[in-house]
Amino acid sequence: MSQFYLANRNGATLSHHLSWSHYVELLKIDNTTERAFYMNQAVNANWSVRELKRQKETGLFLRLAASKDKEEVIALSQQNTLVAKPEDINRDSYVFEFLNLPERNHYSEKDLEIALCEHLEHFLLELGKGFTFVGRQYRITLNNSHYKVDLVFYHRILRCFVLIDLKINDVKHQDISQMNVYMGYFSAEENIEGDNPPIGIILNKDKDELLVKYATYGMDKNLFVQKYQLYLPNTPRSGSDIIRAARVIKK
Repeated sequence: MSQFYLANRNGATLSHHLSWSHYVELLKIDNTTERAFYMNQAVNANWSVRELKRQKETGLFLRLAASKDKEEVIALSQQNTLVAKPEDINRDSYVFEFLNLPERNHYSEKDLEIALCEHLEHFLLELGKGFTFVGRQYRITLNNSHYKVDLVFYHRILRCFVLIDLKINDVKHQDISQMNVYMGYFSAEENIEGDNPPIGIILNKDKDELLVKYATYGMDKNLFVQKYQLYLPNTPRSGSDIIRAARVIKK
């Protein structure tokens, strides 16, 4: 109770949307910026206590902060929305520990796709606010040739389709070109009035930064190549470690 009072002397800042159990979890976070971030997101996304704990354990704050500067992270901690532009759904990595896949060396892309669809609610929470599921193995046809997008979502805030391809190995330049084709097709054939250009995300376990840099040169800025991991990362908890790991302070 003493910690609660010291952290919330201005009672007007408290939200009636959060339970006492939520605040107990939030008080475990020493860094005030990180704590404010999780509090705002818990309110905005209506997280249960269990989901709040999971997002903390998977280092959501760190993964988002890794690609943003200090001012942006501080701004995010003080507002109730994360999504205003396509880059806002981008994060350093996605964590799919909720799949509970046993540790082994090899999975097929189909195995991963099936597992994600079987845990769709958790997958949507990991993707972030605004995602709605459209379908899997979404078929498109070009000149009598058939292609299938692994997973298709629609983002109700950004008002655009989000196309996801899953890769279990290193992403190749042809994978990026293929996603670019999918995005072009959706823009021309699937979008209706009011829709924004689609976003393409290629999820893979290992990301060759140099290859991605050159393979995406001159391509649509809404095409992202991101990493995923199947197990919880070991995330730092002290304030100094958080800032260091997030790389949000620039000298």
